[in-house]
Amino acid sequence: MSQRVLPERPLPGHAVCLDLRSAAGAYDLDAAVRAALDTPQPGGERRFLVLDEADRLVAHQLLYERLSSYGPAHIVCLAVGARGERKLSRSLTLRPPAAGVLWLFDTVEDGVPGEAVLRPLVDVLSTPEVFDAVLRALGEVVHGVAVPAVRVLEHDLTEEARARAWRQAVEGLTGPDVPAGTASASASAEQLPGALGLLLDEGVPRSLAGHRLLSPQGRAGSRLAACDEAVEDAVDGYHRVRGAAGLLGGAALTVDLPGDIERATEELARFRTAVADAFGAAGGSRLTAEHRGVLRDRGVELPEMPREITRAGIVPALRDHTHDLIGKGLPLRSVAARLSALSARTAPVGSAARLARLDVICGPERLRRLGGRYPFTAGGSRPVAFVVTGILALLAGLGPVFGWYLGPAVGVLAAGLAHLMLQRRPNRSPDGRIDGGGSTGAAPRLVGGMLGGLVGAGLGGYLGPPPWLGAVAFVGSVTAVVLLALRDWTRAVDDWWERADPEEARRILREIEALVVTTAVHDWLFAEVRHHCSAGAGAVARLLRGLADTADTRGQAYGRSAAPPEMEAAPEAVREAVPPPAKDGSTTSWSWEDWTDGGEEDVWSDMDDDLPPVRTSAPPPTPTPAPHGTPTPAPAQGPPSSPPPRGGPPSLPAPAWLERRYGDGGPLLVDTLVGDLVTGTLQILDRCWAGIERDPGAIAPAVHEQRIAELLDETRLRLERDVAASPPPRYDGLRDPHALSGPAALTDRSDRPDAARLTGVAPDAVALLILSEDDPLRTVALCGPEHLRLLSHDPLAARQVRFVPEAMRSGAAGNDIWRGTAEDVVWTGAGRHAGILRLVPLRADVVHTVRAEEAGET
Repeated sequence: MSQRVLPERPLPGHAVCLDLRSAAGAYDLDAAVRAALDTPQPGGERRFLVLDEADRLVAHQLLYERLSSYGPAHIVCLAVGARGERKLSRSLTLRPPAAGVLWLFDTVEDGVPGEAVLRPLVDVLSTPEVFDAVLRALGEVVHGVAVPAVRVLEHDLTEEARARAWRQAVEGLTGPDVPAGTASASASAEQLPGALGLLLDEGVPRSLAGHRLLSPQGRAGSRLAACDEAVEDAVDGYHRVRGAAGLLGGAALTVDLPGDIERATEELARFRTAVADAFGAAGGSRLTAEHRGVLRDRGVELPEMPREITRAGIVPALRDHTHDLIGKGLPLRSVAARLSALSARTAPVGSAARLARLDVICGPERLRRLGGRYPFTAGGSRPVAFVVTGILALLAGLGPVFGWYLGPAVGVLAAGLAHLMLQRRPNRSPDGRIDGGGSTGAAPRLVGGMLGGLVGAGLGGYLGPPPWLGAVAFVGSVTAVVLLALRDWTRAVDDWWERADPEEARRILREIEALVVTTAVHDWLFAEVRHHCSAGAGAVARLLRGLADTADTRGQAYGRSAAPPEMEAAPEAVREAVPPPAKDGSTTSWSWEDWTDGGEEDVWSDMDDDLPPVRTSAPPPTPTPAPHGTPTPAPAQGPPSSPPPRGGPPSLPAPAWLERRYGDGGPLLVDTLVGDLVTGTLQILDRCWAGIERDPGAIAPAVHEQRIAELLDETRLRLERDVAASPPPRYDGLRDPHALSGPAALTDRSDRPDAARLTGVAPDAVALLILSEDDPLRTVALCGPEHLRLLSHDPLAARQVRFVPEAMRSGAAGNDIWRGTAEDVVWTGAGRHAGILRLVPLRADVVHTVRAEEAGET
């Protein structure tokens, strides 16, 4: 028995095919029936397409009855008869309306039926819509037995196009390997769902914004308060010292800026030590009750878990993120890389790892710089101070007589103020314990003032200005000296304060506080959640890589085979039975005209003259009128309309009633295949999330890799059977397939591309065949000339079934080509074949119904 005539697996909803023909060697028919019964079918629908030998229908009565053992079943039997048979016996089981028989005749000398006839016929009849239509038609003919006459068009891909599309689809699903550390693998917190983004941005949930982690009575909290107080005292003292009150008043005598800065530095160092001690004491990656007690002893009060994030919400967020990435068209390996990066970034490392960051914020170098002693420098440039003081003293000495005293007095005043700056410099403690040193330029001012005053007095005596002018010049010079001294003092105090920068301690405090908050939230409170997220993301990433590797391996195995799976599995003897291509590249066409009895007797001698017009061979190529009067060529006979695929085993020859059209793949073929694979992968993942929630490490990748292998098998099968025109099985496990974007959205039934955009072959020829006027000569009867005498004499007794895949309804030429379609056209949900099945009934005396008690062998 040849298994190549049967599909490897029925497509969802298709009839289950069963071969009960005998062959050399034992074949377990009971096992075949059991396998057929165990094949899942949609609820309430049980269809069986049975191939059997015409003379064994009664002997196999019990087998047919067993097909109804699980409930009512519908059976269409393809009864293959030998060339010498003139009678057909069948049991009551094969009567309408639940069953019917199509009688066709063997064409090969050794009794094995022609593959070229049976395989496409089985593909057509197993389609549920055609199956049901044929069964209804058989119920309307005598005895429910008919001889089929067929004309079929087949739209398919070349093997190169099929292999190329499959390879590109698998590559589109898996993608190249992406290292987890690359920029394309990382994602910002804004690109993630809220719960996952909260784990990455190191922010604080809104519900914890007002919580005080460091108790004021605790070790760290008290150090923080003392440091803050010391910095505040230093800032207050700086504002008191920098003005006139600091230089001319007594503020500088009571303010101890160096002492305040020293105290702030020491308290900051103590605070840093207390924080480091807390980090080290609770440094594990998982927070325990014991750790909470240790932190409480060190003054750290942890709040309860914030309501914004919980462990129970992590896996749903991971699921949404993964589905979103895959649904947008990212390959599995790219998604795995992003999840690996997420796993690495969310993995809890413990608060001890924050000590390095604490050292950066408040390390010995920053403390040393903060506690350093910086000199106080006032007065600006010394030559400038010499000149300016000399000029002011010269002006003060222009007065008559008193100029010899007033001019040098201005120089003495300037030098005295400079000395006062040095005595009251802010970097010196009132008790002298801390002194950063300084320089105010008193000597240049004294020398410049003395010289300028003497020169001014001499010039005044020579010029003799009025006394009031000398008084005004003296007052102006004294005022200028005092204002310049105050300016130099303020600038020098500000410059020293900026270099000492005691307020850096406050900034360091805030940074350490922020680090404590981040550590408390992300390393202590979120430790369990981060561990769960990291483990879950890592598990999904590993699973996706495993699925991608399996898909690559499976896809490469398919890609190395240019022949369909059934050809690969066929025995060598069967392969040799396939005729080689002709020299012109076409395959040899088989015709019923080649079948003769080998004798010269007249097989037409006893035929009646009023037999129905049934062709047994291809018609002459005469034009057939189209619906609108345009002459159209009749369907071609002989070789396929396009050459068979190159680079692989030769295809089966096309019978006279089958016209093949090969395409190189339409623009949406690869995207459709990728969408099917993506949707199936999401269904596989949907089965994993519950296990990830329980224990990410307990996922069994082999189970899911087997599932994606089955997904690849199913998708590849549909590619082989009907160029993926039929949608995949409804994915009940998928939460919302319509919410997908990118290629995954193409799996929706309503958006399924038509056959033209999948195969690259326009459906015009199909429309011409279906729309042309009824003409029995268009079909080829699957019987020899010697069997025509067995057919019914009534030309109106024949029944006709026209069938077209729904995917061919809208094609490259648009819907207009289907205008005027006959009402009896059956639109099928899947398939690569369109055409006409004409069922010609037999004469009443040809079919014999055998009751159960009459049956011999069972």
